[in-house]
Amino acid sequence: MFRGVGLRAASVVLLGAIWWAVAAAHLWPEVFVPSPGSVWQQFLLTSSVHDGQRGYGGYLLSEHLLASLRRIALGSLYGIAGGVALGLVVGLVPTVRALLNPLITFVRTLPPLAYFSLLIIWLGIDEPPKVALLFVAALPPVAVATADAVRGVHDDYLHAARSLGARRWQLPYRVVLPSALPEVITGVRVAVGVAYTTVVAAETVNGVPGIGGMIRDAQRYNQTDVVVLGLLVIGASGLLIDTLLQSTERLLVPWRGKA
Repeated sequence: MFRGVGLRAASVVLLGAIWWAVAAAHLWPEVFVPSPGSVWQQFLLTSSVHDGQRGYGGYLLSEHLLASLRRIALGSLYGIAGGVALGLVVGLVPTVRALLNPLITFVRTLPPLAYFSLLIIWLGIDEPPKVALLFVAALPPVAVATADAVRGVHDDYLHAARSLGARRWQLPYRVVLPSALPEVITGVRVAVGVAYTTVVAAETVNGVPGIGGMIRDAQRYNQTDVVVLGLLVIGASGLLIDTLLQSTERLLVPWRGKA
């Protein structure tokens, strides 16, 4: 464990050193490659009230992050719940699988910005289209992972459950879903990652407060240090949440990877 933590820390230090060296060499103007010091300075400015200005765009960095995390959480939770339910039905009912598989694949291959404009027309420019975009982005990975996992459940499990008195309606949630849980959790991790990569697109319209909205506004004014800061915050929070998901996976399915 300590060796793994040390290697991760060493990789972060190495990347930081390369970044500092490139910025110090002035190979490109600072508007293209801001120095770690300028990004740190923006972190301090956006995290406090300075000269009467509150953070960035009137909101502290923590408020931008919490707004984005709230949207990601809502969209991911809706997508996970819908994906698990849809995946169970698709995996268990061949007729439904034949009908819905093309639709799920179609939605999964669409880039978020392709349908975000349509969601704005339907739902307006406030919170609903942003959450809906993250929901649509998070649902297909969970649905596909769940459906494939359900189809892979061995028939012996079902026969054993029936011989022990399980009713037909009990099989999906007493046998099938627990057996498919490792793959479902993998789909959940992928879905949360997709939601993270989509949040900037979700916050391109009326996205302040929000990390994506902050990045979008900073890009318009060539504030590269703020853009880099936003990317680092998204990446760091994403790593933290993925670590929590991995811990949850080890807790719920401790047998995974063991003979």
